[in-house]
Amino acid sequence: MSADHYFSAEPTTPDRRGEIEFSVAGRGYRLAVASGIFSAGRLDPGTAVLLRKGDLPVADAGGTFLDLGCGYGPIACVLASEAPGATVYAVDVNARARELTALNAETLGLAGRVRVAEPGEVPEEVTFDQIWSNPPTHVGKSELRALMQRWLPRLAPGGVAWLVINRHLGGDSLHTWLVENGWDVERTASQKGFRVLRVARKTD
Repeated sequence: MSADHYFSAEPTTPDRRGEIEFSVAGRGYRLAVASGIFSAGRLDPGTAVLLRKGDLPVADAGGTFLDLGCGYGPIACVLASEAPGATVYAVDVNARARELTALNAETLGLAGRVRVAEPGEVPEEVTFDQIWSNPPTHVGKSELRALMQRWLPRLAPGGVAWLVINRHLGGDSLHTWLVENGWDVERTASQKGFRVLRVARKTD
């Protein structure tokens, strides 16, 4: 697995296109994928666990959501499909991933509600009712924690983040670190070596 999958802004691998299919909450998806992005050959097992075990938004949910590290857009597309009244920011450093997310959202009729962006393009005043992420654990512990420190404080009042972390790649240590840094963290599921964490601000 090359570094392109995680943190290359401009992947150097040839752009070989394909498609994958999967189902979430009884709804089928067919998304375009390409080489040089994360998990181009299949729906990543961690993402699959997150979408199966996290509390997906209900149909009448509004507000603003964030798919952090969107890849080719499976989480963003599911969130926008499940909650037609919500706006979903899909953020990734990888230009090819952003291109594919935009293409997949357009194909599914979601382009008006899925806003694809580089991290620095998200307006500073935007806060999120929900953050969903299968974060790039291979960037290393310090980078992963910096990612959490940057985005979790942008949760709106009463907002919640859903994270999936491989237990063997720091899932439990991230849980502990989040608690130590003042977050209310609940492990809601553990499946196939992945931890699903529900993160929110502590309430008095």
